Amino acid sequence: MNTTRKVLFYFPRSETDKPIVYRLVKEFDLMVNIFRAKVTPEEEGYLLLDLTGTEEDIRRACDWIRSLGVQIREGVKGVRWDEDRCTSCGNCVTHCPTRALFIPQRSSMKVSFDPNQCIECMNCLDMCPFGACSSVF
Repeated sequence: MNTTRKVLFYFPRSETDKPIVYRLVKEFDLMVNIFRAKVTPEEEGYLLLDLTGTEEDIRRACDWIRSLGVQIREGVKGVRWDEDRCTSCGNCVTHCPTRALFIPQRSSMKVSFDPNQCIECMNCLDMCPFGACSSVF
């Protein structure tokens, strides 16, 4: 039975030029959905993706990835919302297509964030004048 896991890979400089996603597909029989990527040769790299396959194949692939010195964080979103920086201006709410950023009570007009609804479109990053929305990379 297949399962899907959201993972964030952090690549050290020495691993940015390797075909890691290709090997995940070919050698570990995984389906890979890349949400965001920032991989620069001679620097560091980040990949935020879903891995779909059997638990065993995902485990073997993650063990291999770690053997390369790549750090893995599971269940991570590429978007961060800092409630302390948020002034509840509401500008992000109108630009959030999935209503991950929303106002649950009109009486308070306080903005809330539901990371489970976030599709990481990154609209909020440009729309927040106070930097409450940011990217993990």
